[in-house]
Amino acid sequence: MTPTVEAVFNAALALPPDDRAVLADRLLDSLTPADQQDIQAAWAAEAERRIEAIERGEMELISGDEVFKSLRLGKKA
Repeated sequence: MTPTVEAVFNAALALPPDDRAVLADRLLDSLTPADQQDIQAAWAAEAERRIEAIERGEMELISGDEVFKSLRLGKKA
C-alpha cells in the first residue's frame, strides 16, 4: 500500500461502522464493470464453497442474533 492509500485506509477505519459501509459501497461502485463482475464472481464462488462446507458438516451456522450479540460484547462468534 502506498502511504496515501494507507492514510486513507486508516482514516476510513476511524469512521463509524455505517459510514464505513457507505464508503465501501461507493468505492465498489467506482470500479469498472469488469472489476465488479470479477468481484461478484469471486463472492459467488465463496458462497458456493461455504454452502458445500455447511452441507458436509464442516462449518457450523450461527444465528444472526448470536453474531450481533458477540459483536456488541466484542467477542468472536
